[in-house]
Amino acid sequence: MTKLENRSPKLETAPNLAGTPIRDFTDLKVWQLARELRKQVYKLTQKFPAEEKYGLTSQVQRAAVSITANIAEGFGRYSYQENIQFCRTARGSAFEVRDHLITAEDQNYISASEQQNVTALA
Repeated sequence: MTKLENRSPKLETAPNLAGTPIRDFTDLKVWQLARELRKQVYKLTQKFPAEEKYGLTSQVQRAAVSITANIAEGFGRYSYQENIQFCRTARGSAFEVRDHLITAEDQNYISASEQQNVTALA
């Protein structure tokens, strides 16, 4: 029997808060919110100046991608403790996105309301 076959079916079919089964990381509300954050970050960074392409633009996009990627990777791990560690990394990336958006506001790349609206997702 492989490790995958030993996995608890309860974890994979446990209901979320809405009562629907969680069979995939895409069923997780936290991943869905992080996906929306990532979309909004990409939309906002289109306004950044060209000279930030390899600086702030790249950093904030990579941090936003890291959130969803770490949630997904943690979901795919076999142990609860490994999953927790990936969730902690995702949380750190969310805070990184917040800081980058504050920097973008300070540099007048985005408005205060844009920063606050997107930061609310993080």
